[in-house]
Amino acid sequence: MAIHHGWQAGAVREPPGIGVRAPDGKRLFDILLALALLLPLSAVMLAVAGLLLLMQGRPLLYLSRRMGASGQSFRLLKFRTMVPVAEDGGATGGHKSWRITRLGHLLRRSRIDELPQLFNILAGDMSFVGPRPPLREYVERFPHRYALVLRMRPGVTGLATLVCHAHEDRILARCLTQAATQAAYDRRCLPRKLRLEMVYQQHQSLALDLWIIANTLATVIRPGWRYWRRRGRPGNPRPADTAHAAG
Repeated sequence: MAIHHGWQAGAVREPPGIGVRAPDGKRLFDILLALALLLPLSAVMLAVAGLLLLMQGRPLLYLSRRMGASGQSFRLLKFRTMVPVAEDGGATGGHKSWRITRLGHLLRRSRIDELPQLFNILAGDMSFVGPRPPLREYVERFPHRYALVLRMRPGVTGLATLVCHAHEDRILARCLTQAATQAAYDRRCLPRKLRLEMVYQQHQSLALDLWIIANTLATVIRPGWRYWRRRGRPGNPRPADTAHAAG
C-alpha cells in the first residue's frame, strides 16, 4: 500500500484494532525484564559513565524532552554522545555529524547510549517495544497521526525502528544542512515510520515484541542483519500480515 501524499492531513481514518491500549501483561513484562537487566548492565553503565567522564567530561547524560502516551511529556535518558550546543532540535543528519564524539560513535552503533532508558521503563514513561518517543515539535505538526501512534507507551525499540533505522541513517547522513535534514525526514522517513507504528498496534502481542527485541539485538551484534521472518527464517524485514500495510 503506497502512502498517500496527504498522510499529514487532518482527516485521518483510524485503522481497525487500534483503539485498544496495550494489555497489562505488557507492563508487567517490561518491569520484570528491566529489573532482570539492571543487575548485569549496571556494571556496564558505570564503566561507560567513567569513560565519558574521562574522555568528554560532564554532562554524562543527554536529557531530551519527549512526548509519551496520552500527551504526557517526559525526559528521555541517554548517555551523551555529542558535543553540546546552545540550541538543538530536529532529526540528526549529516549537518550534526561533526558533533558526534569518538566514543559517541561507538555508543551509538552498539546502542549502549540507550541503556539509561531502563530507568524510563521502570518509571512507566516507556516500554521495551513501542513507537519511538517523538519531540513535541513533531506531535504539534502532525497531531492527528500522533494521536493514534501515542496510544501506547513509546519504546526503546519498535517495528518502525527495526525496519527503518539503518535506511533512515543513510538518508539523513547525506543532508548537510538542518533544512535538508528536516525535508528528507518529513518526506522520506516519517510517513513510513508512522504507518509502521500503527501496523504494530494492530498486531501487538508478546510474540511480536519478543521478535522485535531479538532482531534488534541481532542488528546490534551483526550490522546488516536481514532479520528473521516471523516463522524463524532469515530474510524479509516485515512480520507476517504487515507487508502491504507497511507501504
